[in-house]
Parts: sequence; structure tokens; C-alpha cells
Amino acid sequence: MRRFEGSELLIATHNLGKLEEFQAILGPLGITCRSNVDFDLPEPEETEQTFEGNARIKAVAAVTATGLPALADDSGIIIDGLDGAPGVHTADWAETPTGRDFKIAMTRAWQELEARKAPTPRTARFHATLLLRWPDGHEEVFVGEAEGQVVWPMRGATGHGYDPIFMPAGHDRTFGEMALEEKNHLSHRAKALAAMAACFGKA
Repeated sequence: MRRFEGSELLIATHNLGKLEEFQAILGPLGITCRSNVDFDLPEPEETEQTFEGNARIKAVAAVTATGLPALADDSGIIIDGLDGAPGVHTADWAETPTGRDFKIAMTRAWQELEARKAPTPRTARFHATLLLRWPDGHEEVFVGEAEGQVVWPMRGATGHGYDPIFMPAGHDRTFGEMALEEKNHLSHRAKALAAMAACFGKA
């Protein structure tokens, strides 16, 4: 596994919630995280049907545009009873003519579970694939998952995406009700970063 020796890492995202999570985890390691927003980069079209494939699209676009090493995340919620959906289409479920609205996406997910009379508890998992790519084309890939269940109604105002309806296993609060620091110990992204720790000299 290649070690990351730099002090600045481009997080290939326009999602400032994700950027905040990465900065909270990598900041203590002496790494400054920047985002696509800092460089006014366009958002590449995610055309792959796997998390890894879409992460690679984002990482390659960011590295090519800036010459900086980039960490791309492709993540989503997989809800049992919805045939693996939303999965890689997690963000697509939130698309509207005026931008992404995850309240609409969460409502759709619950309504589809209700329509299918899905049994309870309605189990689900958040999945994250991290792809760290260097300007010379080398890359490392890491995966993390957080098991839990979908609950209704939405609960909590922190986090982002589907956090207000996802209650991690062994807990009685949703990600949306947890402080960022607490969520960062449990999240799929944190687990993928833990798997990647050796890249940052923290194995």
C-alpha cells in the first residue's frame, strides 16, 4: 500500500457535508482537505453502475483538473426490500429541477417500503467506497459499511443525505440525531477511512 505523504488532499466532491466529515477525520492527521468547490470544478457525470466505478470517475476528473492527489467517495444507502435500491442511485433519488432534496428521497424510500409492505425492522446499510488517486495514476480502494435500519418519521437535523431515517445497529438514535463526532465513529465512511489508515501512517 502506498503511503500518502502530502499535507493537502482534494476531496472530489461538491457536497460540503462530506467535506466536513473528511476534514474532521483527517484534520487531526495534519491534512488539509479541499473540495471541488475551491477549484470551481464541474461535477462529472457518474455513468458507472458500481460505487468503485463512480468514485474513479470523480477522482480522475479532480486529479486531471488540479494535479493534486484526490480522494473520491461514492456512497449510498442500500435498503432491504427495495431490491438493493437506492444504492448507486442514492443521490439520483433526490434530484429535482432546482437541485437535490433529500426529504423527497427519504419520503420516496419510505413510501415504496410501505407500498411493498416490507417487514419490520426495515434493515439497511450505508456503503462507502473510497478511492485515493495520485497524479501518476496509482490508486488505492477501500470499502466500509454501517448496518442499521430505516425508521420513520425523519429524526434529527444534523448530518446530510438519508441520515435522518437511518438508525445504526445497536443505537436508538438516527445519524441525523447524532453529533458529527459520534457519527464519525460509526459511519460507513469512517470505517472505510479506518481501512485506509495505513496510507496516512496510522496503521
